[in-house]
Amino acid sequence: MADNDARPGERALSFDPGQTAQAGLAFIGHLATPWRKGDCPKNLTEARSRGGLFQAVVDPAYRPGLDGLLPGDGVILLYWMAEARRDLIVQSPAHRPAPRGVFALRSPARPNPVALACVRLLDIDHAAGILTVDALDAFDGTPLLDIKPWLTGVDNLNA
Repeated sequence: MADNDARPGERALSFDPGQTAQAGLAFIGHLATPWRKGDCPKNLTEARSRGGLFQAVVDPAYRPGLDGLLPGDGVILLYWMAEARRDLIVQSPAHRPAPRGVFALRSPARPNPVALACVRLLDIDHAAGILTVDALDAFDGTPLLDIKPWLTGVDNLNA
């Protein structure tokens, strides 16, 4: 990828990790959000403050996997940031004083652009496969990879 948009201190890999695929993924649905390119919050805190309708839409074949989820549950959504750069290994975010390695950042630009959102399930329509959640910080139509329950005893660093 071209480094013509690089900030001082940034480094790119000499190859595109997307061209060295070693695993297959199946998208299980997509995210429905009010966000478009040029108008998307940088994180869930900003998305919550801006508000909107946020949904994960699960494809029909995967809807039986929603059994057991209830409104009020915490869930972890994993999604594919398809438009993100994959070759930046050191980035220089505007909100940081110095460059940092990609694995010390939550930036969508990474070798495998998998993002996660720890969100609250507000409503669920099992038949339609629609999970309404409290916030999302991804473009409308972003592919959904997986849904996992938030488990307090497992997912809490202080537990």
